[in-house]
Amino acid sequence: MTGTQENAAAEDFDTAIAGLTVPALLERNAIEHGERPALTSAPDAAGSTSTLTWSELRERAAEFSEGLVALGLEPGDRLLTMMSSRLEHWIVDYGAQHARAIPCTAYATLSTDQIGYVAAHSAAPIVVLEGRHDIERWQPVLADLPALRHVIVVEEADSVVTGEAAHGKQFLPYSAVVAIGRERLASNPSLFEQRWRQIRAEDPVGMMYTSGTTGDPKGVVLTHLNVLYEAEVVDSITPVADFPDTVAYLPLAHIAERELSLYGNVMKIAHVHLCPDPRQIVGALGRVHPVALFGVPRIWEKLVAGIQGLLKMAPPEQREAFEKAHALTLEAFDLRAAGKQVPEELAQAVEEADRTVMAPARSLLGLDKVTRATSGAAPISVETLRYLHGLNLPLMELWGMSETSGAATVCTPDANRVGTVGKPIPGVELKLGDDGEVFVRGPIVLAGYLQPDGGVQSPLDADGWLATGDVGTIDADGFLTITDRKKELIITSGGKNIAPTLIESHLTTHPAVGFAAAIGDRRPYITALIVLDPDVFAAEAVHSPEARAAVEQAVENANAKLSRVEQVKKYTIIAGPWTPDTGEVTPKLSLRRRVIVDRYSDVIDEMYAQAEGAGEEELHA
Repeated sequence: MTGTQENAAAEDFDTAIAGLTVPALLERNAIEHGERPALTSAPDAAGSTSTLTWSELRERAAEFSEGLVALGLEPGDRLLTMMSSRLEHWIVDYGAQHARAIPCTAYATLSTDQIGYVAAHSAAPIVVLEGRHDIERWQPVLADLPALRHVIVVEEADSVVTGEAAHGKQFLPYSAVVAIGRERLASNPSLFEQRWRQIRAEDPVGMMYTSGTTGDPKGVVLTHLNVLYEAEVVDSITPVADFPDTVAYLPLAHIAERELSLYGNVMKIAHVHLCPDPRQIVGALGRVHPVALFGVPRIWEKLVAGIQGLLKMAPPEQREAFEKAHALTLEAFDLRAAGKQVPEELAQAVEEADRTVMAPARSLLGLDKVTRATSGAAPISVETLRYLHGLNLPLMELWGMSETSGAATVCTPDANRVGTVGKPIPGVELKLGDDGEVFVRGPIVLAGYLQPDGGVQSPLDADGWLATGDVGTIDADGFLTITDRKKELIITSGGKNIAPTLIESHLTTHPAVGFAAAIGDRRPYITALIVLDPDVFAAEAVHSPEARAAVEQAVENANAKLSRVEQVKKYTIIAGPWTPDTGEVTPKLSLRRRVIVDRYSDVIDEMYAQAEGAGEEELHA
């Protein structure tokens, strides 16, 4: 596509979503497709599910929205939510949008200290929690949140929710807020309609907290224009028919799930099936057979591992048939990727192999209807990509961030260059700084970061460019490859951004720890290399019971202040010392991370040798 064609395409997308907002699309769906299913809950212990149609979903959102307004929620206020992927979560978010507030989901893995930071920074007057467990974690910080007035609890746990004030906050059952809203809506429905119709495409649709390099989260504010442009463009690149079945398994604190299952689903009038536990995604795929699937690398890696595990147990003739079909499919893919013609004989062999072997395998996995398979949030290995291509499931890698409403670049069915993250989506521009840093400009770029005073400050330069902190290269055909990060951030294989300096600072507060290096980039969980303070323990004491006990205490103390995904799952005590002369630290005693990772690669690999199971909860990030 030429530059002129790309500009024309971008104008088409602008026209397609001109003036649209999520509430406007929700109204359209309720009127034109009201009886179609919108959301289905995960099966309960008995296997039963609950489904909301589009008309029911909008009605529930309207009731909750009016309840929020009755509690004093004002336009521009933030509404903070902490709960799993359940029907009420969607209702709460849409309800806040209709009240012209800014909904934000906080990761359920946050520590109490981190909850206090996010709640104070957002200055949310109302928070919505799932149940008793969340209340207990919030209780220690309630007294330090002067802006917070109401705590709404979805699961009404007997004595926990009494309506009485605690630290000046009123606790209310979710059902009571809905009842208030229902009464208001019945008495004067025009107020609700008038309120949401004032929303403009340029207004905030929601906010996400994403890790900063210091560990303090940043509130990323996106607009209706941002998220609907993203949805429209992605669908144009890899179209799916209206009314698709999809699975929501990532938390709504994650930009990918918000974009796909909270915003894009409204555009496509999708039927979203909820899967609150990412570890149950394989079973959900088998039930739903979705037409599109986004996965962080850890999900795709587990899928490949599952297939390989099944093959080991299969009869030799079935295993041999699969391996032959896989090799043929991959051979054809490699030819197409290289721009070469697939010989007719090979094409026919691949078609037959797919009919007899690969299609049944995909159906068994619940992937037989997938026409859009994408991976993002963290780098995925070429081996995993190629294995899935051999299954005739062309996985397309993409790249983006919360600040870009999701994907800024994508591989496509016609331009799927393995090892790259594709080309910019229509309407989005890329450029590289002098040091290789990737800059992005376009309609998907955030409105700004929430400030402590409630304002929204744009991080863009005078020409509208966003500095992403990622370093990359752009080849002659326009494909972007991410090679490094300018920011000191770990990105796990589950797609979670983690500030290593935060973990390290907590570890080194213990007097026994001289240096600590957090490890976890492209890995399933966090580990650490810990060097003893020579003033406390001599080098020869590295294996002593006293040293081990001291380090164990240091790790326990640090983990108590960190979210689950930031916590150190394994560690190794290093004899040291680390000095500028030995090379692990600079003269200013900053860590030389590449030197450390290279020097201790064997030790690091050993800590991940038994990765399966140890980092599963990382997928809940």
